[in-house]
Amino acid sequence: MDTKQLPLRKCVACGQMVPKDGLFRVVKTADGIQLDITCKAQGRGAYVCKNKECIDMAVKRKSFNRSLRQAVPTEVFDNLYMELENDR
Repeated sequence: MDTKQLPLRKCVACGQMVPKDGLFRVVKTADGIQLDITCKAQGRGAYVCKNKECIDMAVKRKSFNRSLRQAVPTEVFDNLYMELENDR
């Protein structure tokens, strides 16, 4: 029986510590800021819960801008909402 624990990450919107597989990751790389579906891309990352309320709150509060220390393009948020729909 595998008792390995999933790593926890903090949601930029609600501040809850959540297992990594329950979050979306947005990453800042040399190529710019993008949604990281695999959660393995190199670069500074910020996590948000896989629910509409947390994504809305992160967009409204500009939590990703603060975490990634750069303005996040609106396409990234569009991709987050699309992934949320695909994830259900």
